[in-house]
Amino acid sequence: MSMSPLKQAIRKIQSEQRKWAAVGQQTPKQVNRWFKWLSPGLLVKRWLLISATGLILTLFGLAIFFKLTPVYRFLEWTSELLETLTTYLPNYISGPAAILLGLFLLLWGQSRTVGSITEALHPEGDQELIDRLLDHRRRNRGPKIVAIGGGTGLSTLLRGLKQYSSNMTAIVTVADDGGSSGRLRREIGVLPPGDIRNCVAALADEEKLLTELFQYRFQAGDGLTGHSFGNLFLTALTDITGDLEQAIAASSKVLAVRGKVLPATLSDVRLWAELSDGRFIEGESHITEARGKIERIGCIPANPTALPAAITAIKDADYIIIGPGSLYTSIIPNLLVPEIREALVKAKVPRIYVCNIMTEVGETDGYTVSDHLKAIDRVCGQRLFDAVLVQRKPPSPYALKRYAKENCHPVFPDREEVANLGCRLVFANVMDEDPTTGKVRHHPQKLARVLLRWYSKQ
Repeated sequence: MSMSPLKQAIRKIQSEQRKWAAVGQQTPKQVNRWFKWLSPGLLVKRWLLISATGLILTLFGLAIFFKLTPVYRFLEWTSELLETLTTYLPNYISGPAAILLGLFLLLWGQSRTVGSITEALHPEGDQELIDRLLDHRRRNRGPKIVAIGGGTGLSTLLRGLKQYSSNMTAIVTVADDGGSSGRLRREIGVLPPGDIRNCVAALADEEKLLTELFQYRFQAGDGLTGHSFGNLFLTALTDITGDLEQAIAASSKVLAVRGKVLPATLSDVRLWAELSDGRFIEGESHITEARGKIERIGCIPANPTALPAAITAIKDADYIIIGPGSLYTSIIPNLLVPEIREALVKAKVPRIYVCNIMTEVGETDGYTVSDHLKAIDRVCGQRLFDAVLVQRKPPSPYALKRYAKENCHPVFPDREEVANLGCRLVFANVMDEDPTTGKVRHHPQKLARVLLRWYSKQ
């Protein structure tokens, strides 16, 4: 029995593949890049097909309009040409060859066109446009994440999460009264922009120079020393636009921010704390300086109004993350806003708390993981979290000695107490330790990977 043309073609292809494998050749990188354009969900294949169809119809239309060649004559000529070709080359060779040549020319032309556009729009980029499009699509399909906190902890978290989702909302405390933010707050009467500036810079879309400019801190100048450019920029925009929310939106456009950054409230909030020795301390920066054990914490005014956009973000969220950050001066101030507190309690989505790696002097001296959770639950009036993320591996002996001099120690994960609070412990290595200084921080990428992995299992 003679072999069918299809089987002959298949065997011919398999034979060629074996030859390529024998000499150790691989698919050229350029070809791989072309085929990326056919990845599912990129919304490119349909446009390629429409372009090709449009080209064919245009050519036919021109031929008919100018009466250069009647359509039937053209079809006759095409039929004769194909018949002649198949006389010398079998159809199972000439057919696939013509298809491959056509697809090659079509993809080559499209990729060269896109390459020219990429060069014009992103001349110094080290990433192909197709890879940027794939990343963009993937991030746009990411979960709606709400991250709540302040200080450097929240900006560290956002720096890692922005690689996985563009549907993020950072809700930031505005209780800061120290440093550049405190000076602007006292002298001009604006809400403190420091923590918000850090979050906006962390979410910036690889605009390195603009981000460095936003974080630049003046080292000299009468009245400028200690101020960051971003703080001054946000202060000026607040005056121009009328409020901090609009100022953040405008600066986010300049920095091509992924997601949103929102203040927890637009009220002028001042923290107060009652210490175990009876002292009553006002001001976020003064609370940590007092070096006492915090018994109660609150704010003035007592019930600040939440930003409506922040409440909407919590209600629409797929995933809520709180922390890392200073417990009493970065995390809890957001929960002192009643509407935010109530929205978090009512949320039916996964909620996780990222616990600090080390205790903090003047805030959490001697605190365990359950002590952190109890402090938050006291403010909220009931259990808030489904799980708490804790660093698994302790810092190096060098780092431990460095922190011990400051009376700081690793936060102990007391499993039984945490379980009694109805909360799950999630252990993971998410620490980043500076070998020179011994400073311990959360690693943005490691932290984000663990948090997204836990979310995917819920």
